[in-house]
Amino acid sequence: MNSRRSWLVFYIGSFAYLSAVLQRTSLGIAGVSASERFGGSAAVLSSLAVVQLIVYASAQIPVGVMVDRFGPRALMVGGTALMVIGQLTLAFAPSITIAVIGRILVGAGDAAIFISMIRLISSWFQGRIVPILSQWMGNIGQLGQVLSAIPLAWLLHVWGWTPAFVSAASVALIALIVLLLFVRDRPAGASEHSRANTWSEAVTQLRESFTRPGTQLGFWSHYVTQSSGTVFTLLWGFPFMVYGLGYDPARAAAMLTILVGAGLVFGPVLGVLTARYPLRRSNIVLAIVCAIGVAWAVVLLWPGTPPVGVIVTLLIVLGIGGPGSLIGFDFARTFNPQRSLGSANGVVNVGGFTASFTIMFVMGLLLDLQDGWRTAGGAPSDLYSLSSFKVAFAVQYLIVGLGVIFLLRARSRTREQLSRDEGIDVAPVWVAVSRAWKKRNGTA
Repeated sequence: MNSRRSWLVFYIGSFAYLSAVLQRTSLGIAGVSASERFGGSAAVLSSLAVVQLIVYASAQIPVGVMVDRFGPRALMVGGTALMVIGQLTLAFAPSITIAVIGRILVGAGDAAIFISMIRLISSWFQGRIVPILSQWMGNIGQLGQVLSAIPLAWLLHVWGWTPAFVSAASVALIALIVLLLFVRDRPAGASEHSRANTWSEAVTQLRESFTRPGTQLGFWSHYVTQSSGTVFTLLWGFPFMVYGLGYDPARAAAMLTILVGAGLVFGPVLGVLTARYPLRRSNIVLAIVCAIGVAWAVVLLWPGTPPVGVIVTLLIVLGIGGPGSLIGFDFARTFNPQRSLGSANGVVNVGGFTASFTIMFVMGLLLDLQDGWRTAGGAPSDLYSLSSFKVAFAVQYLIVGLGVIFLLRARSRTREQLSRDEGIDVAPVWVAVSRAWKKRNGTA
């Protein structure tokens, strides 16, 4: 545990996750090119991204069960191979139908990587470093978004659709090779945690994980923190900046890297806070959600085109949501035994992507609906106008707000369980702060 070999596994697994993020976000910078290549309405374009996320989200629980059944290495190898095939399919797709098939394969392969890597970290490391490494793994993975926003966007502009996506597939191929050569499920000589011997036993572990309040708290934490940034980076952020704000495509692609930079800066901080204040993790999640809501309110209520500084602030806050969503997996790790951690992580990972594809698809419908009203009134078509985008992005308040309600309910049940089973009573944060202040000043 925590050996040099552990670190090798960590870096290779993180590179595999980086490759997965590159494949996942590659369509985000290709939205305009996809529209030109395949044609269609905003709803059709959104379906290209939505179908990938639907497959990703729907595969999380089956993948989690398979991680508990077969181990993380097998899932990572199989998932990476699927992403290679999917990206090559998309690279040579002559129609939107074939492109959708490619994205389905990418989504299915991508689904296996993250939760398998979370399991690998728990198998190769122990102690307070585990939540910190989860944050670092997430940060390393998000560099894949930088690769899609800068070099992949450049290749797409200079060489065209097929060479760009073949290049993306080649990164996944490299990840596949190093996974096969160097990654194992656990350290040599380490005792193996009991695995499910049958599918029935695996499904029973899944059901037990799902019913634990701590797992549900992780699900809703992931749901409310990850979705807004995912919607922005995977599909609607690039068209919003190019068409709605009037940015040059190269500038818009480069600005997407701000989210990654914010994650790199704030991710380790969140990891340390999570490890140091485990009873206040939900407060950290809620603070991030509130910051995202305020940032979007400023953008959406700004009269006319918001200045660049406002957009940069929004991107920074959205970037914090990415590592913030990893707190959900720390809830799963805390409240589930190791043998069923794959199932629990699968449940948690469904959260953010369920919210994401719901928001993506509804936004596409709202953009089409507003443009239909516009043309019906005799005005020229303007599908991606700034005013239409502002209305479409506002749907996040309804979908994410619902998640906050369920998060508060899950937190209440989790704290009740802690009090009943371990005798730990978690006071409201303002009470804890007041007590700490009085203790520090010697008044208590």
